[in-house]
Amino acid sequence: MTNAHVFDLTGKTALITGTTSGFGRHMAMTLAKAGAHVAITGRRVERLAELKAEIEAFDGRALPVALDVTDTASIRSCVETCETELGPLDIVVNNAGMNVDQMATDVTEEAYDTIMDTNLKGSFFMAQQAAKRMIEMGRPGRIINIASIGGHTVLPGLSVYCMSKAAVLMMTKSLAREWARYDINVTALCPGFIETELNAHWFATELGQKQVKGYPRRRLGEIADLDGALLLLASEQGRIITGTSLTIDDAQSL
Repeated sequence: MTNAHVFDLTGKTALITGTTSGFGRHMAMTLAKAGAHVAITGRRVERLAELKAEIEAFDGRALPVALDVTDTASIRSCVETCETELGPLDIVVNNAGMNVDQMATDVTEEAYDTIMDTNLKGSFFMAQQAAKRMIEMGRPGRIINIASIGGHTVLPGLSVYCMSKAAVLMMTKSLAREWARYDINVTALCPGFIETELNAHWFATELGQKQVKGYPRRRLGEIADLDGALLLLASEQGRIITGTSLTIDDAQSL
């Protein structure tokens, strides 16, 4: 039996933030292949058009929606558009995130606000908006927050990023407790270092290779390594999994 059958999402509507590249793009493809209708979102709308075409190539359905997660009005508009065009939300993946590689003594107020607004504020208000709709309609739901091993492990030079992800983990627990009575599951994934288009240049350098050799298995993960956990948390197979985080890092944080 294939994952597409075990984790069948046919008839479900999913909204994924930050799908213009990396994790979000792949996760949108993964959920669409499992049968979900997906709202693909981000600021670079030209990339959303490309992703829509790829999903439609295997008979999936994708709706591109412009979204800036740091703007609560944009979040509300995005959710409304998604529900109007695709139907009530069943699954939300809070993936949009960013970091600034700086030592703590060099972090500016602007950089701090940008990281926190994107990684934490954006995730909270997207979850809030989605949960309100689910509660009003009496529908169960799945909210999956993409955190990081930085939420529980120090990553040198990424202090504010780690702070934001640690807050996402506590947010996950708090929202799960508050919304459990409404059958809304809130969970988090904590990926380790996985090669994407945003970091491939670093891991190709001598220092990047040295970093990889310091890991227990001396390798990076691949985005597809997250598929099983994502589909578990999004599907009925994970119906009693809530308020927890899954670390998927190939032992990098040990």
